[in-house]
Amino acid sequence: MLAIARMSNHRVTTAITRTCAIVSHMSTSATSSLDQPVLFQSNGYTRTFVLNRAKKLNTLNTATVDTLRHQVDLWSKSDLCQIIIGTGSGRAFCAGGDVTSVLRDALDAGTRPKALDFFRKEFELVYVLSQLPKPYVAVLDGITMGGGVGLSINAPFRVATEKTVFAMPETKIGFFPDVGASYFLPRLEGEVGTYLALTSETLVGREVFEHGLATHYITSRSVPSLLAHLAALENPSFSQINRTIEELHIERQPNEAHSKLTGNVREALDAAFCHDTVEEIIQSLEASTEAPDTRVRLWAKQTLETLHMRSPTSLKVTLSAQRRGREMSLLEALQMEIGIAAAYCSDASQDFCTGITAALIDKIQGRPAWSPDNVSDVSSETVHRFFSEQSPYRSLAHKLSVDNLPGRNFDFMTYSLPSESELLDSIQPACKKGPVTIPDLLYSLDSICKRKFGIAEKILDIVHRKCHVTTSNGTATATWKGE
Repeated sequence: MLAIARMSNHRVTTAITRTCAIVSHMSTSATSSLDQPVLFQSNGYTRTFVLNRAKKLNTLNTATVDTLRHQVDLWSKSDLCQIIIGTGSGRAFCAGGDVTSVLRDALDAGTRPKALDFFRKEFELVYVLSQLPKPYVAVLDGITMGGGVGLSINAPFRVATEKTVFAMPETKIGFFPDVGASYFLPRLEGEVGTYLALTSETLVGREVFEHGLATHYITSRSVPSLLAHLAALENPSFSQINRTIEELHIERQPNEAHSKLTGNVREALDAAFCHDTVEEIIQSLEASTEAPDTRVRLWAKQTLETLHMRSPTSLKVTLSAQRRGREMSLLEALQMEIGIAAAYCSDASQDFCTGITAALIDKIQGRPAWSPDNVSDVSSETVHRFFSEQSPYRSLAHKLSVDNLPGRNFDFMTYSLPSESELLDSIQPACKKGPVTIPDLLYSLDSICKRKFGIAEKILDIVHRKCHVTTSNGTATATWKGE
């Protein structure tokens, strides 16, 4: 019987009452709470942090990072804490780092060490959260970008809702995706990670779950119920927490849009973004603007326009980091990234200043005045000279102080949807035998589909990409395309 079914109504009711009491206490203590960058709550067996800079979309500054790091360290050692939960106030989980403050410090040689120290502390916190000895549940009920992704991506359980908006938006501001993005984005399926890194495009709601960046999908209005159920779990196992969240999964609604990165668009995406140079990616996208599929043509045209808006230096630096990060551990990737951040905070590129000024201060709508202005003017030699381990700015980067942590290598995709390669092991043999109707195929894979909500939809997307699908008398039939 599932976890929720085993709970007594009394325990869940008690947990809900405690949750309401905490909310009531927060409202009566509003004056003190407004001054706190992070709120901490105890409810049953859970300990929750609430990022509390709602007016700034819970962006991270040094005070927030320091406060959160201290409390997380205490919870890690407490026997009373059995689950750690992360949430945010207002309409964001966390929209990233407070980059305007970082830029202000970076522009002055006297305060530049403060900017570099912020990155060190932020990256250390990302790694600490990846090493927690307790189950960690991140509730992404709103904007989750940049540093917010860093705080959540290594949680074994990442819960998306219809309000979730995911992005690594750094190339928009002349920077590069950090907080471990060179580790986790290359580990998404196909080239979706490369696409998200270079374009800064967003994923919304169910898309975040379908592409593995969230492990579960529930409605926003179910979040209080989820928190209450988790608080009622005594000494829970990871599988018990997984089942508890699964119980609140919401199936796709008839009027709900499908992910924009499926079918032939996904095929074109993988074909374009598999290249190791930005120039080749652009050439492949240009070819796709002539594709017979209208969706592919429109997607390719829009993606080319998007890449044109981004910093050419950022595109080259980002692609290099993404490719290097494929073979790195999380800690190695974070250490590489702090070296790149040090270069950006120094004199390696003016685009960080240009991008933040244009996007966040002047809030211009057009293309910022990037320098260099064209991808072809950013040589691989320049990227290597200023943004690699041999960079003269590398000595400015702090070594991350995390030697006391166990260094466990937990797969952040463990509770996500099964990988495409895993599903293909079952789909391919069934389709290679000859034409098979889609209902029969799903029936033959019923045991796999029952493992997790959302698997059947993922199977259908794979089938439409890897098979010839025809419809006769209202029944769809799949035949394997071949290698």
